[in-house]
Amino acid sequence: MTMLYRGMGKAALDAAYNNSLAVKNSTELMADFGEQSVSARAMPGTVLGLRYGLSPRNLIDYFPANRPGPLVIFIHGGYWQMRAKESFSYIAKAMVPQGLHVALVGYTLAPDATLGGMVQEVRTAIAYLKSHAADHGGDSTRMVVTGWSAGGHLTAMCLDEPGVVGGLAISGIYDLEPMRLSYINDKLGLAPKDVADLSPMQLALSTTPLVVAFGGDELPELQRQSTEFFSLRQSAGQPGKLLPLAGLNHFTILAHLADPQSSLIDAICKLAA
Repeated sequence: MTMLYRGMGKAALDAAYNNSLAVKNSTELMADFGEQSVSARAMPGTVLGLRYGLSPRNLIDYFPANRPGPLVIFIHGGYWQMRAKESFSYIAKAMVPQGLHVALVGYTLAPDATLGGMVQEVRTAIAYLKSHAADHGGDSTRMVVTGWSAGGHLTAMCLDEPGVVGGLAISGIYDLEPMRLSYINDKLGLAPKDVADLSPMQLALSTTPLVVAFGGDELPELQRQSTEFFSLRQSAGQPGKLLPLAGLNHFTILAHLADPQSSLIDAICKLAA
């Protein structure tokens, strides 16, 4: 058997990053979040489909608070090749009552876009919000970027955008080499240069504060990615915090974005303060 990564062959590596296979009720959990999101999208003042680019998915959904305040920018996950911002609108229910404005960013998925193209799209979306958040009452000098799974990777890649004061990366991927060697690359199409250019662990580390969160019941490789990325930032003296959440897996951790008393919401509020 050919060893591809950290002593794992292809089958073992595929399983090590297959979150949906590891969490048997993941489909039901995501469907429930989608149902919660329907009512969120009817919240007063919500503006759906702000266009920031030319591609079909270059849209932003904006959920304003009832007073001026910081802006939380959320980037959805799905291994850069599935899911959509609409399924995560439910997070606005927990944040808006606390005076946080919320913007959910859509971006083109693989194989219709390269990962580099996705990073650029998210950067363009953040720049758009920097220019236009004030139109909806958001403070473009206090923007917090957060994302889950692939969105955690994109969060880490965009911390240096003007106006971003902090980031919360949830269950993210920070070293893309196992992505290149696993089933995930069937659609993603990463080359070795992409791994070097787009892995947060291989790039200059942003000085913007970053909270790195993950579930204690996630796949070991996901946990390792988070702890090693945080350790790298800590060794370089960059500000931030490691936030392991006991008893949560790759999907149940998302429920904590619906709980205004959760440590994830607390982290966002502290970053935005």
